[in-house]
Amino acid sequence: MATIEELEKRLEKLEAIDDIKRLKSRYAQIVDGLSDLSFEECFTEDAVWDLGTAGKVEGRKAIGELFKKVPEVQPFSVHYFVQAELEVDGNEAVGKWYEWLAATQGDGRAVWTAGIEEEEYRKVGGRWLISALKLTPIFRTPYEEGWHKVRFTD
Repeated sequence: MATIEELEKRLEKLEAIDDIKRLKSRYAQIVDGLSDLSFEECFTEDAVWDLGTAGKVEGRKAIGELFKKVPEVQPFSVHYFVQAELEVDGNEAVGKWYEWLAATQGDGRAVWTAGIEEEEYRKVGGRWLISALKLTPIFRTPYEEGWHKVRFTD
């Protein structure tokens, strides 16, 4: 039978996982323009946002500045993050999410996108924040063609 201390540690991990899932949900809402919260509120001061061929940005302020350009590049989006794999170790955690995205690009073209986001998290001031995010694209394809006819990554 588990001791009280063991049960407390298990409960802390479960609460951390739940908090990180809420953070990811908040992140998606902000990216999709469905929240008035600041994008920067999701990241640590020293965070790294690596979007593969779209570039890599370091630091909360730089990430916030890059995000201000998203409406020009992608004026409409609906992000779905599913199949979360989260591992918590004290005040640090790692996660992996499948991303599914319906979006309209700045040129008016509708696209489907799929990818994998690997993340690192850190608990700062009692709140879980993203300290590193790396996107690995699986495909991005025109809506009209679908991923079975045309796959591209740029």
